[in-house]
Amino acid sequence: MAKLFSADWMNSLKDAWNADPEVKGKLADIGFNSVITCGFKDEDTPRGVFVVENGECVRAGDYDGTKPDWDMRADRDNWIKWASEGIGMTGLGTAFAMGKLKFKSGDFKAMIKDPRMAGPFVKSFALMKQIDTQ
Repeated sequence: MAKLFSADWMNSLKDAWNADPEVKGKLADIGFNSVITCGFKDEDTPRGVFVVENGECVRAGDYDGTKPDWDMRADRDNWIKWASEGIGMTGLGTAFAMGKLKFKSGDFKAMIKDPRMAGPFVKSFALMKQIDTQ
């Protein structure tokens, strides 16, 4: 069982991401490159980092100071809920609107309006369900 956002957890997400054509493949089709970080709302720095080049996650692990394009934050309870139950498009929109999911970097509203990015983004949350999370 991996601790949420630990290097082991982030690398498990990397493996699931790269094995899923609905995420990796769809983002490769649009040449998606990004540094994505995740963490908790009450902390100054993120916990984990996820580097994507042309749709493929090429590096994941503990946050190393890399400047994120996307920095997603939520309370631990919400992350654990999403990691165990998943969350759909409507749930993500509601979580964002209610402030449960915050973006310190990145434009959620623009991304969610682009189906080429929105679908893989939602699917990436579903991938978290594959990880035995502590």
